[in-house]
Amino acid sequence: MDTFTNALSGKWTYRSLVNNPNLSADFDTLEFGRANLVLQISGGTIAGTIGGTGWELKLHGAVQFGSPATLWFQGSGQVGGSPWVYDYLGYLVPQIPNGIGQVAAIVGSVTRAIPHPDGQGGTSPAGVVASFYAVQQ
Repeated sequence: MDTFTNALSGKWTYRSLVNNPNLSADFDTLEFGRANLVLQISGGTIAGTIGGTGWELKLHGAVQFGSPATLWFQGSGQVGGSPWVYDYLGYLVPQIPNGIGQVAAIVGSVTRAIPHPDGQGGTSPAGVVASFYAVQQ
């Protein structure tokens, strides 16, 4: 467990992408989010933050140690005066045999749990799912 705790705790660079199967979609249109992800693992619990310029969500959740380690956590907080809640399910990518320069990574899915304003006068609906990856800094 200590190996996983050490491997998972710390600061990560987080990016998420809309799950669009259209191969010709412009890559820039697929961005769902980007942030700094800070994980604090203690025993089987997860705490920390995810955020960027002008926003931050507090994290709480759990980790199941195994191969791969499984992380379930929720981020919640106020952004621009509105509540934001996102659910995350991720897996620690195993070390690849003979891999060169592999950086610790988590891959998974993120779901918008409740709707919130989209910043352009509309609403970002609940239930939208995207894929994410995070690499340890």
